[in-house]
Amino acid sequence: MFENRPNCAHEVVFVGRSNVGKSTLMREITGHSFDTGGKPGVTREPNHYDWSAHDFVVTDLPGFGFMSGVEADRREAIKDDIVAYLEEYADNFLAAVLVVDGKSAVDIIDRHTTEDEVPYDVEMFHFLRELGVPTVVAVNKMDKVDDRDERLDDLCDRLGLHPPWQQWQDIVAPITAKQGRINALNEALRDHLHAQNHDELFQYF
Repeated sequence: MFENRPNCAHEVVFVGRSNVGKSTLMREITGHSFDTGGKPGVTREPNHYDWSAHDFVVTDLPGFGFMSGVEADRREAIKDDIVAYLEEYADNFLAAVLVVDGKSAVDIIDRHTTEDEVPYDVEMFHFLRELGVPTVVAVNKMDKVDDRDERLDDLCDRLGLHPPWQQWQDIVAPITAKQGRINALNEALRDHLHAQNHDELFQYF
């Protein structure tokens, strides 16, 4: 189990497959430099960035799914640790951000959807919501997507959200972290923070 979490009452947690740009997004939000790399699975332990003045922490959890050079049983152990972390601290989460790759997410979901298998992204989205955590899907790398609305509608459909995607802007946030274009995510997070009377945290998003 991950054990290096700061003792903070409030948290926004970031989850997602390996190599979808979580660490780049965290760097954009926090201004803090995290290890990023072209190979999936650079982040193996949570990265925490906390602001003691507000008893608040932002956490980037390790990527789940395929990781370059990581054995299958180790990947499963990391996924188990992620699930355990989310369950243990669910009451502290003001919001969760599930980061997906805008260009490949739908194809990956479709490839892994069978009678016996629920894709990680879909499973994680519903798991977070079952925990009662307000969840935003940050659809990253949208600069590489030509059919923007169609792709976002398809993603909503796979997540069980009735298209069009525009009616879910507090849940679906198209962004390009590498270019600093994350306003849609910030606005969605602010909606959830405001609903929980935490406008003082707007300065971080």
